[in-house]
Amino acid sequence: MSECKHSLSLFKQIACVGILAALLFSTGCQVNVGGQTLPSPYYLDDDVQYFAPGPEFPLANEAAAQGVRRAEDGDLEE
Repeated sequence: MSECKHSLSLFKQIACVGILAALLFSTGCQVNVGGQTLPSPYYLDDDVQYFAPGPEFPLANEAAAQGVRRAEDGDLEE
């Protein structure tokens, strides 16, 4: 009878270790679902690694084009 209890106890221990290992390895990972990369649960704590450089004024090209147009119009009026 003690062998049966010992065997059952060993089975429970192995099952508990397996379940804990499965829970441990199934959390906190970055996954790809349906073509989308989903972040890990710690994405808010990560540091930003790179920002692409850009102009300080987001409409720089438009402002330059308007300046050229004003200059052209000003030359025609004089």
